[in-house]
Amino acid sequence: MKRVEVKLGLPVVAPLLDVIKRTVDDLNGHLAVPQSLQDLDEELGAAWKGELLDGQNKDCRRFLALFDSEFFVSGMVVFDDDNAESVLRACAAIRLRLRQRDLEGLPDDVLEGAGVDVAKLDEAGQKSYMCYVFLATLQELIIQHLDAAILEG
Repeated sequence: MKRVEVKLGLPVVAPLLDVIKRTVDDLNGHLAVPQSLQDLDEELGAAWKGELLDGQNKDCRRFLALFDSEFFVSGMVVFDDDNAESVLRACAAIRLRLRQRDLEGLPDDVLEGAGVDVAKLDEAGQKSYMCYVFLATLQELIIQHLDAAILEG
């Protein structure tokens, strides 16, 4: 089983966790990517949406669990075959919500190309952008180091 341990700087990550938790709370009961269920009957659509929400909520809880009391002692988070997919999905959901809610004024090419002038953003925008980049970096790290394990699983 592949395992990646990452030591994170607490002074940098702690403020981002506040943004992440707020965003996860905002996602509660809402899909990161709203689904068009008009082609499904009402009961089937509700069941499908319920399953998607349940999965998204589980992924987000699993991701947040990485930042437990042990994290605040050691600064370490661990990614492995058991949590990698959930963490990837949670990061994606959180990034999508940040994009929709806090970073909507930034064009995609600027946001994804790291062309954001952080100094021009207000404090909340700066934290949201830094959180967006942090989550993207975690996704890249997981894909780079655990990709084969994810694809085989």
